[in-house]
Amino acid sequence: MIYYEVVCISCRKIFRVYEGTQKYKQFKENRKGKYTCEQCSHDIRLEAIKNFFNKY
Repeated sequence: MIYYEVVCISCRKIFRVYEGTQKYKQFKENRKGKYTCEQCSHDIRLEAIKNFFNKY
């Protein structure tokens, strides 16, 4: 299986992006982009949802 090792911009850990995933396609198009690992992506999404509901 083909993969790239990418550094998470949030936690600075190295994670793998496997062929066939959306992040793999994004990385192939833009290697200088900023990417987050699954755990950080989940945490960011939950924080955004909490902030959204706290406003209303």
